[in-house]
Amino acid sequence: MRKFVYQFSEGSKDMKNLLGGKGANLAEMTNIGLPVPPGFIISTDACNDYTTGNKHLSEEIFEEVKIHLSKLETQTGKVFGSTENPLLVSVRSGAPFSMPGMMDTVLNLGLNDSAAKGLADLTGDARSAYDSYRRFIQMFGDVVFEIPSYQFEQALSRIKKANNYLLDTELTADDLTELIDAYKLIFSQATGNDFPQNPLEQLRLAIIAVFDSWMNPRAVIYRRLHDIDASLGTAVNIQAMVFGNTGESSGTGITFTRNPSAGEKEVFGEFLLNAQGEDVVAGIRTPEPISALQMIMPMVYNELLKTCELLENHYLDMQDIEFTIEKGKLYVLQTRSGKRTAKAAIQTAVDFVHEGKITREEAIMRVETKQLHQLLHPAFHESALKNGHVIASGLPASPGAATGQIYFEAKEAVQAAERGISVILVRNETSPEDIEGMARSNAILTAHGGMTSHAAVVARGMGKCCIAGCSELTINEKEKTITLKTGEKLYEGDYLSLDGSSGNIYLGEIALTEASIGGHFDELMGWADAAKKLMIRVNADTPTDFKKALLFGAEGIGLCRTEHMFFDEKRIPYVRQMILAESLKERESVLTILKEMQKTDFSELFRIAEGRSVNIRLLDPPLHEFLPKTDHEIEQLAQDMNRTVPQIRKRIEALAEANPMLGHRGCRLAITFPEIYRMQAEAIMESAVIVHDEGIAVHPEIMIPLIATKSELSYIKKEIKQVIHAIFDRERMVLPYDIGTMIEIPRACVTADEIAEEAQFFSFGTNDLTQLTYGFSRDDATKFLADYYEKDILAKDPFMTIDKAGVGALVEMAVTRGRMTHEHLKMGVCGEHGGDPDSIQFFHQLGLTYVSCSPYRVPIARLAAAQAALGTKQLVATL
Repeated sequence: MRKFVYQFSEGSKDMKNLLGGKGANLAEMTNIGLPVPPGFIISTDACNDYTTGNKHLSEEIFEEVKIHLSKLETQTGKVFGSTENPLLVSVRSGAPFSMPGMMDTVLNLGLNDSAAKGLADLTGDARSAYDSYRRFIQMFGDVVFEIPSYQFEQALSRIKKANNYLLDTELTADDLTELIDAYKLIFSQATGNDFPQNPLEQLRLAIIAVFDSWMNPRAVIYRRLHDIDASLGTAVNIQAMVFGNTGESSGTGITFTRNPSAGEKEVFGEFLLNAQGEDVVAGIRTPEPISALQMIMPMVYNELLKTCELLENHYLDMQDIEFTIEKGKLYVLQTRSGKRTAKAAIQTAVDFVHEGKITREEAIMRVETKQLHQLLHPAFHESALKNGHVIASGLPASPGAATGQIYFEAKEAVQAAERGISVILVRNETSPEDIEGMARSNAILTAHGGMTSHAAVVARGMGKCCIAGCSELTINEKEKTITLKTGEKLYEGDYLSLDGSSGNIYLGEIALTEASIGGHFDELMGWADAAKKLMIRVNADTPTDFKKALLFGAEGIGLCRTEHMFFDEKRIPYVRQMILAESLKERESVLTILKEMQKTDFSELFRIAEGRSVNIRLLDPPLHEFLPKTDHEIEQLAQDMNRTVPQIRKRIEALAEANPMLGHRGCRLAITFPEIYRMQAEAIMESAVIVHDEGIAVHPEIMIPLIATKSELSYIKKEIKQVIHAIFDRERMVLPYDIGTMIEIPRACVTADEIAEEAQFFSFGTNDLTQLTYGFSRDDATKFLADYYEKDILAKDPFMTIDKAGVGALVEMAVTRGRMTHEHLKMGVCGEHGGDPDSIQFFHQLGLTYVSCSPYRVPIARLAAAQAALGTKQLVATL
C-alpha cells in the first residue's frame, strides 16, 4: 500500500520534494524540540495522484488522512467535530520551493455552529470563539468556493460603521454572532447551499482546494518566473490550531533572523496582539515592530530570540519564522529560508563566510543570479508600488524601473529631455533613427517586437528599462495617443511608470530607489571569478558601453556590431548612400568617409581594451532597418546623392525584400559588394596599428556573419587577408589577429567541421540560430508564444533561455564537429543567451571559451558561470 500521509515526527528538512518545504521544516523543527503545534503532512505524491486522477481525491488517501487525524486527536486531547472540546486545524499548502502568497490556506477548520458554542463555553471566551468562526467562514468561502473576499469585508465594515468601531478587535461576541449570520447568508447566496457543518466534509473540500491552488493563475505565473517545475506538486499541512486572537496576552507575527532588506545581523519583523496570522500579511491592521514585544512580553521575546539563533545555526541560512503566542506561550508555525533583496543576499552570504558558518563556494551558490538586477538598475519603492495601478503588461525586455512623461517621436523625446523632463519613449517599434531619443529617455515602451527586438537589445546595452511587445496597448504615433483595453486614452505628456523586470505598466508616477552596488559585492564577485571557467565578455559598440562593462568585470568584447556604430543621425545618411549607391565608384567614395569614422571608433575601443580581445562583427545590416522611411528623409537623401526623389524611391523599391532578416545581409552583402568588408578590415587593422604604436597591446578578432558554407567564408577571408597583409607590408609590422565566423545558421552547425578549416574561432549567434531553427520570427513570436506557455507546449521563451533539445543540440553538434577539425578552436556565444543563467550552465557543460552579453548582465553572467562550475564540481564529486 502506498503511503501518502506522514506525521511531523516521520519527516526531516531533507524531504522537501515529498513533504514540501513547509512540511519538511515543520518536521525538522518538531524533531529538534521546538514548540511546534502537532500535525501531519499530505505528500506531493497525493497532489500528483489527485491531478492525474482527473482531480479526484481518492478514498484511499482520505482514509489515510482520517487515521492521522485520529493520532492528532490523541496528541492534543481534543476531538475533531466535538461540541465540547473541538480540535481545530489549519490547512496550508506547502510546495517543495517557497512560493509565498501564491497558494491557499484555511484556518480554524473544524468549527461549525455547535463547535463554536462549545469552544466558547470551554474557554470562557465567547468573543475569541466567534471571531475564529467568522474568520473560518470567510477563508473557507474565499479559498474553497471562490466567493470574493470583499463581500465578507463589506459585511464587516457595515457592522463596524453601525457601532462606530474603528478596529476589528472592538467587536463584541454579540456583534460577531450577528456577523457570522451575515457571512453564512453570503455563503448560501453564492453557492446555493448552507455553510457545511460536517468537519470531515470541510476538511475534504479544503484539501481539494489546496491541491487546485497549485494550478491557479498566480501560482502558474510565479513558477514560470522562478523556473519551478509544475510536476512537483504541493503538499498539504494539517496542523492543530493555536490561537493568537485570545486577548492581549496572545498574538501573531513574522520575524527574520537578519534584516531582509539590507542584510544586517539583527532580528527583524512585526507582530500583532490579539490577532491571527493572516492579519499580519493582509494589511488590515498596522503591526508593531518586533522590538516592541520586548516591553510587552519580555519572556516570550527572549524565547523568540533564542529560537531565531537556534534555527539560523541549524539551517545555516537567514530564516523567515512565523509564530503565534497563545496566552503567553510561544508556538513556531513555520520556518523557511527568508526572501531577501540582492543587497541582503550578498551581505548575509559573505557575513556567513566571515562567521565561519559556510564556505565561499556555498556563498556563491546562495545568491540568485537574477537578483543582481536589483543592484544594477533603479527599482520602485515597495511601499509606493502597493498603490500602483497596472494598466497593461508586456515583455520584460530590459530590467529596471522608470517613471516619466510619454513621448511618441524620438526628436520630441530629445527636446523634452533637454528641458529637464523625465521621458518615456513610446513607439510601435523602434529603428536606428530613434537611437538618440532612446538614449535620452528614461525608458522605452513598444507595442510590437520581442525580447531580441531592436528596442530590447539597444535598451539592454544602455542599461535602460524597456518593455516590448505590449499588444494590450494600441499606440497611434501620428495622433500621439495610447488606447488602453478599457478604451481610455493617454496623451503625450501623461505619466507612466514601467517595471522592466516584470513587464508591468503603471498609470502615473511611482517613487524610485536608485541602484547601488555596495556592501560585499566586490568580495563575492572576486570569489566567483576564482571559481568560474568561462570568460565573460561584453556586447559593446561604444566606448561608454565598454567602460561600463569593464567596471562590471568584463574580460573583453565578444560582439561589436559595426552596424550599430552607424545609428547616430549624422552617420546614417552615409550608410544609406552606401546601400543605395548604383556604381562601385559611388560606393567607394562613401566608404572612404565611413572608413575614417570606423577608425575613430575602433581605435578608442582598442585603447580601452588594453590588450583584451575585441571581437568585431563585420557589417550585418538588415537593409530595412537603414533605408529612409519618411518623405523628409528621402528628400534629404536625394539632395545628398544628387538624385531626384523618384529616383531614390525607385531604388528603395528595388531593394525591398519580402523577408529582410533572411535577405541580402551579412556575408551575402560582402559577396555582392566585397569592397564593404575590405573597407572594414582596413579600418580595423589601421586602427590596431595606430594603437599599437601608442604602446598599447591589441588583439582584434574579425567576425564574418551569417556564414552557411565553407566556400563563403573562404572567399571573404581571402579578400580580408589581402587587405590586412598589404597594411602589414606597408607598415613593416605584423600584429596578432583572428578571423572567425558567427555560427547562426543551422547548416553551419551541421557542416562545422568544414567551416572550422577556415575559421580561427566560432561565435554562436543564438538569436538568429533560434529564429531559424524554430522558424519563429523573433519580433513576431510574442503574438502567439503566450498561448504556447499556457497550453504547456513550451515551458520558456526560447529566445531568452536556450532550447537545449533543439537549438542546444545544434550548438553541441557544431562544437563537436568544429573540434574534430581544430581541437583547441576558440568558441563563444554572443546572442542574448550569453547573459541567461540557465543557458550559461549549458555553455559551461559544452566547454565553451566565453559568453558575451550586454553590459548590465556581465555581473549576472560572472556569478552564473561560477555557479555552473561549482555545480558541475559537486555533481562530479557525488558520482
